[in-house]
Amino acid sequence: IAGVAATETELAAPRPALHLVLPEPVKAIYMTSFVAGHTARREELVALAERTEINAVVIDIKDYSGTIAFPVTDPLLVSVGASENRIPDIREFIEKLHEKGIFVIGRISVFQDPKLAVARPDLAVVRASDGAVWRDRKGLAWIDAAAREAWEYTVALAKESYAVGFDELNFDYVRFPSDGDMNDIAYPWSGTRVKTEVLDSFFAYLASELKPIGAILSADFFGMTTTNRDDLNIGQVLEVGLVHFDFVSPMVYPSHYPINFLGMTNPAAEPYRVIKYSLDRAFARASTTPEKIRPWLQDFDLGATYTADMVRAQMQAVYDAGFTSWMLWDPSNRYTQDALLTE
Repeated sequence: IAGVAATETELAAPRPALHLVLPEPVKAIYMTSFVAGHTARREELVALAERTEINAVVIDIKDYSGTIAFPVTDPLLVSVGASENRIPDIREFIEKLHEKGIFVIGRISVFQDPKLAVARPDLAVVRASDGAVWRDRKGLAWIDAAAREAWEYTVALAKESYAVGFDELNFDYVRFPSDGDMNDIAYPWSGTRVKTEVLDSFFAYLASELKPIGAILSADFFGMTTTNRDDLNIGQVLEVGLVHFDFVSPMVYPSHYPINFLGMTNPAAEPYRVIKYSLDRAFARASTTPEKIRPWLQDFDLGATYTADMVRAQMQAVYDAGFTSWMLWDPSNRYTQDALLTE
């Protein structure tokens, strides 16, 4: 009101975040929280988006380490002590991206979470032999996917992130562990329940809590969920994800497919063939909602040196399979500009 001074509370309260409309199609690149907090590096990626077809970025909110990339205020989140100030100006950075018309997706690593496992070992996957916290081959601890308090932690983080300005919430590691000593593993909360049923319940909970606030929801799935009918022993079944999320993103990185997949001695060297076959199967299985498939593509060297032509071949496979959107992954966040169309 004109002529009335603002109170300290009003001055301190952040203004409500505005959200961009989902672009169609989405063409995204991934950005770690460290890069997002490094002005020069992130500006390189923003400039790349401005001069190419890229119209979205995926930024880590919580990564594989369980670290939350910015300060949080929710008491449940604060109690775990997992946040660092990696992106001090997260609100301002998202606003700048929005001003440039760049859609912002926040990635949350869910059940691979060493920070939460340390703070709450009662929620963790444990060793069957002695009940100690189980760790995978990389030494990382996991949360039991049926632990309800971990669900609440995830939703609290998602809601706070949406309030900060993220347009979409992307959930990764929404699965059971797959590597490490699988002969000495136990799930205190899941017990002997069917893994797919555990994840189905979790996905339903996410949707019930987050869709009412207007958030767009997506989940990352193993690439072979498009071709396998079983749950790969991790609980992920493509059709289950499609029920609850706005988008399911199979990680169809050719380098992650086994030798002799489709008879190929090195699937990494044949990106078009791998992705076309995988996404053809995804299209058939998502026949009523094919628009919900948005794959992750490979822009990193593993199994083969990835040239611009090889990156572009993956995009062409996406289009030839009947899809329009994709996201590029490179853990070092250095993307092949020559693979991208200029605007």
